[in-house]
Amino acid sequence: MKKQFIVCSAIVITVLLCTFCQENQVVKGSAEHIAKVTGAINDQAILSADANQGDWLSYGRNYKEDRYSELAQITKENVGELGLAWASEVGTTKGLQATPLVVDGVMFFTGPFNHVWAYDARTGKEIWHLDPKFNHSEKNIDLCCGFSNRGLAMYKGDLFMGMLDGRLISIDAATGKIKWDIMTIPEGSHYSITGAPRIVKGKVIIGNGGAEIGARGYVTAYDAETGAQEWRFYTVPGDPNQPYEHDDLAEAAKTWHGDDYWKQGGGGTVWDAMAYDPDLNLFYIGVGNGAHWDREHRSPGGGDNLYLSSIVALNPDDGSYVWHYQTTPGDSWDYTATQHIILADMDIEGQQRKVLMQAPKNGYFYVIDRTNGEYISADNFVYQNWTTGMDENGRPIEAEGARYTDGQQHWISPSSHGGHNWPPMSYNHKTGLVYIPTANQAEAFVHTKSPNDPDALGGGFGGNVSLNNKLYIPSVFDPHPDAPAPLTQSGRLVAWNPKTQSEVWGVDQIGLYNGGLLSTSSGLVMQGDAEGMFSIRDAENGKLLKQFDLRSGIVSAPITYEVDGEQYITMLVGWGGYLAKLHKHVPRIHPGTIYTFKIGGSAAYPEKLPPHEQPLTAMRDGATPDHIGNGWNVFTRFCVHCHPMPGAGHTTTPDLARSTDNIFNNYENIVMDGALSAKGMPGMRGLISEEEINDVKSFIFYSAEVLGEGMDVNDYLTSVAQMQYVADTKVAIKD
Repeated sequence: MKKQFIVCSAIVITVLLCTFCQENQVVKGSAEHIAKVTGAINDQAILSADANQGDWLSYGRNYKEDRYSELAQITKENVGELGLAWASEVGTTKGLQATPLVVDGVMFFTGPFNHVWAYDARTGKEIWHLDPKFNHSEKNIDLCCGFSNRGLAMYKGDLFMGMLDGRLISIDAATGKIKWDIMTIPEGSHYSITGAPRIVKGKVIIGNGGAEIGARGYVTAYDAETGAQEWRFYTVPGDPNQPYEHDDLAEAAKTWHGDDYWKQGGGGTVWDAMAYDPDLNLFYIGVGNGAHWDREHRSPGGGDNLYLSSIVALNPDDGSYVWHYQTTPGDSWDYTATQHIILADMDIEGQQRKVLMQAPKNGYFYVIDRTNGEYISADNFVYQNWTTGMDENGRPIEAEGARYTDGQQHWISPSSHGGHNWPPMSYNHKTGLVYIPTANQAEAFVHTKSPNDPDALGGGFGGNVSLNNKLYIPSVFDPHPDAPAPLTQSGRLVAWNPKTQSEVWGVDQIGLYNGGLLSTSSGLVMQGDAEGMFSIRDAENGKLLKQFDLRSGIVSAPITYEVDGEQYITMLVGWGGYLAKLHKHVPRIHPGTIYTFKIGGSAAYPEKLPPHEQPLTAMRDGATPDHIGNGWNVFTRFCVHCHPMPGAGHTTTPDLARSTDNIFNNYENIVMDGALSAKGMPGMRGLISEEEINDVKSFIFYSAEVLGEGMDVNDYLTSVAQMQYVADTKVAIKD
């Protein structure tokens, strides 16, 4: 009897325990689950990212920003079995650049105009969506490079995002509700934010962009819980008649010249790269270009102009300067050092070194001692002609004519797009290689009489005329057989050995703007490209192992993570950003889509739509060459930053030569008053006159007519250049 009682009691206890567990079980993807798993992302969790390979907790996966995963279920041997687990369109054609964050199967990512989504990575179902909204009509004019955002930071249950309008916002990860927002830029300024914040010791650290629009660069740390400002580091000196904000700026000011360099801002924005070494307690930032671009305008008399185009190490506790290394002294080419920074420990010539690696715009791959900023080595990873090499201290030896001060147009490589731009690299610990999305393009630079000379691009560039080449200004071309030909572009995925400073293998690509990289311990390297192909290759030799056609050009970087013991790969696909506004390499721009893959995945792919373009518009008026040429001038000063050349076809912004009658009939409302500001078109009243608008229309009508009749593109460019000559000189061209 006693034995029977014990058995019955055990059954009752088991039933009660099971009932209790069911009542207290947290549903995956629920607000309660999200609050629990994101709430556990504290300083220790971020520090231990390498021990938790299943999640992707920060922009570069870990503080080293190496974008390398130890997950190895997907291998060279079984990658052929990789298939689509799920896909979801997110309703935008403005481009997706973000790196998603994933914790316990919950995914967070951003899109154009600062939209944020939470998804269940197990099922592909949307959990919540946030549109934080901002004033398009006032802010769109400030955006140099599109409406994209590159990602979030996560900490103690909250997500943090920098806004296009300069705000930093805190979002409840469980609900998608904004908890606090603060303005990080001066009132009325033209700064914007597209980069992802970083979390260091309870602080949210964020920079900004806008060097060409009167910005003075800085990076700021805010308390993650309250949003209170902790510190701010300025990258360039300000008004010399006022006390400098921190002591090192007094030394930096000695490298600038002229009486009013500070009045134009100076540039030096920190718009992307950051990394952190917890052992050294050093926070590394990449600093951008100067304003104006041409040093002769920015700093008459020369100078290195610190800390432009530099890697700077800061103490994250108080933002104080520790050391710097300048990649491009006295930058005159928009050679930012804001590109991806990777930290690694490696054996160099028999000595274990703590290094920092970067491939900035100037075309050189750098290996720097991250303890003190000492130069270790550098070599060019793309063709370049602005230097003849490096001296023993890592200072570039400038080539003759590189500073284009002789009144001629000099075709210089790399272009202002850079040998490498923002799409991230990946460092594979097993192969020892860094995988770089590189670009090859030359660009025409000329020194103008003043930064506001009509020969120069508008908006503070001051000295670059790559989009507005004057027929009557002599050009100096590079005769080297490897030099990119003018008006051409290409890309190349390069596997680079940082120890030997040499390419191990490479894959040529049709466009110069391609996606970032991910590599794994199982010997894979992954990248999306401008043609919409997501390719998985052998990390040792570049052999193509698997490829997916994802419909639209790709600029973001893939991630990999583990959910319930299964490895996944996610790729955000959406053609967007500055160059995406000017070029495309697919027949049609499809809606932005998030694709997720796993071994054995068999989900249906979204429909691939057929090519579609509006027909070219008909000629409307009998405009003279003077009007057409001036329209070309105005178009290249104000429009071409966003719109492709007329007739090129719709990219992420409309081809104006394919506009409808309704658009042409409402040009003043659209161009002057911002009637389409919600779609990204800023109002430009005060910048452009009604007469200039009419001249732009004449240029567009002419372009549509001659291209529609089949005129060769080179003949077309020659014809508008000749009419530009008429408009500028008022001298008729004789046959």
